[in-house]
Amino acid sequence: MPSITLPDGSVRDFPSATSGLEIAESIGKGLAKNAVAVRVDGRLWDLGREIGTDAAIEIVTRDSVDGLELLRHDAAHVLAEAVKELWPETQVTIGPAIENGFYYDFSREEPFTEEDLATIEARMREIVDRDEAIQREVWDRDEAVEFFRGLGEAYKAEIIASIPSDEPITLYRQGDFIDLCRGPHLPSTGRLGKAFKLTHVSGAYWRGDAANEMLQRVYGTAWANDKQLRQYLHMLEEAEKRDHRRLGRQMDLFHFQEEAPGCVFWHPKGWALFQQLIGFMREQQNRAGYREINTPELVDRSLWEASGHWASFGENMYTTETPDGRVYAVKPMNCPCHVQVFRQGITSYRELPVRLAEFGKCHRYEPSGALHGMMRVRAFTQDDAHIFCTPEQITDESIAVCNLILSIYRGFGFDDVRIKFADRPEVRVGDDAVWDKAEASLLKALEAAGLEYTHNPGEGAFYGPKLEFVLRDAIGRDWQCGTLQVDLNMPGRLGASYVGEDGEKHVPVMLHRAIFGSLERFMGILLEHHAGNLPLWLAPVQVKVLTITSDADEYAVQLTRRLQDAGLRAEHDLRNEKISYKVREHSVAKVPVLFAVGQREVETDRVAVRRLGSREQAVLSVDEALEDLLSEIAGRGHRRNAG
Repeated sequence: MPSITLPDGSVRDFPSATSGLEIAESIGKGLAKNAVAVRVDGRLWDLGREIGTDAAIEIVTRDSVDGLELLRHDAAHVLAEAVKELWPETQVTIGPAIENGFYYDFSREEPFTEEDLATIEARMREIVDRDEAIQREVWDRDEAVEFFRGLGEAYKAEIIASIPSDEPITLYRQGDFIDLCRGPHLPSTGRLGKAFKLTHVSGAYWRGDAANEMLQRVYGTAWANDKQLRQYLHMLEEAEKRDHRRLGRQMDLFHFQEEAPGCVFWHPKGWALFQQLIGFMREQQNRAGYREINTPELVDRSLWEASGHWASFGENMYTTETPDGRVYAVKPMNCPCHVQVFRQGITSYRELPVRLAEFGKCHRYEPSGALHGMMRVRAFTQDDAHIFCTPEQITDESIAVCNLILSIYRGFGFDDVRIKFADRPEVRVGDDAVWDKAEASLLKALEAAGLEYTHNPGEGAFYGPKLEFVLRDAIGRDWQCGTLQVDLNMPGRLGASYVGEDGEKHVPVMLHRAIFGSLERFMGILLEHHAGNLPLWLAPVQVKVLTITSDADEYAVQLTRRLQDAGLRAEHDLRNEKISYKVREHSVAKVPVLFAVGQREVETDRVAVRRLGSREQAVLSVDEALEDLLSEIAGRGHRRNAG
């Protein structure tokens, strides 16, 4: 007679073995209807799986985090079943749930088309309507391998053969379709509902190895209800409009080309924006007591071996061997080089903390399939800084870094920032005692600063735990940008020391800090967050002077020069085009302020001012217009331009 302990601490006794579904029904019909799985002593189980012993359980509902992941996992299996029904010769491989959706990889000679996706989606809905029971089966390994080979499913057979011998082989059957899976699953296909949509197809190598066959990956999204699905699809539409690559073309900021994959070709306006980001960060850092340095991009492998990067990150580093036999690596990060600067001379504890900052160019190899505009590149600039301090200074310095990061994000219009605490990964340097100290010090700083955070287990850097700062943008997407890491390992590995109050040498604590992270990526996020309508102080071209008639050309040139002399980034457009055409063109290019001038403005020394996104214009004297703009820029106003 199992005793079942519920999340509220109450206990229910059942006369015989029970299941998650029976427990949910004993609590209420609404819960049973919304249930998709059960957590038994911390592990997810199928809702109908027998529970024969005493256990602590939690009913998992479709709108919970675990429930939503389960829905997406089952959507992938329903997708595979639909494809096999439509094209039986297709081989199925793997199909996991992913963030916001799911995918399944297929081996098929003919490529899937957009029409195929519509056909597959329709068949998936039929499978949901059939409400097929989903049943868990435990198989003998050899029998399972032979079974799938007999079906012509070579990939499935290979996966099963590679599973460790001490792990059970579980298959799930729904209708005539059977698939390898650890589970859990929904009780039936009908529980999935129809809040899903197939989105696109891409290529994917079998087991992620470019030496293997190219498969077809069908992506989809699935949600707990239709409302969530509609909201997500609307967000995708908004994301497409805001795509930084599209905006980069419209605003003439940058481009990419095949001769330098993952590297940005900056145009004058884009480089001006890039320099504005650096200038703003430099100003904030100087005020916070950082000293800027610059270190080499090409460094002998011996330094990377000593730091631990060669063993942990070597496969992602670009290397070269010189005629004298020395091997160099193009730096993928700045930290080992910053330690070299700190090591020059003798540092007393009285001089700590030492805060060194660099806008360092870094290079990391990323697979070509992972590259995505400025969001995922191979060459990028880090706003990297390292603080060398005593153990007693960790808390105060960490609090100061957190406050600086949050303040800078607010300056760019990011008010919703989440913090994650990431602790030790499986592959790391240093012993557990050192990690215990580093993790405790970072948590102490969070608590002292009164900052809320969530736990991101096992995602720390290989040399220390970290805080991850996640920005939520205007359409609800999350972007991990800034980091703060406590490192008690690398300084000692690289011979850094300071003279303590006792006159002895001590190894300093090293705090790694990045705010933008990658400037390229942050610019992409910034463009998409504002839909290209950047705050006036940040815009690469702040004012465009447009002539209505050629009689105003000389006045426009003089006015542009006057604006430039006042420190504004201003240009003029003297083309013989209608003013309405010019306004549309420069609005598409996201110029925040347009000055229209004709004969009347020439005679009165005035301008017609139009702000981006507004159909109204104000006629002001040049002095009034200039004063208004300079005042806004000086305050780094966050005036939002309409999209």
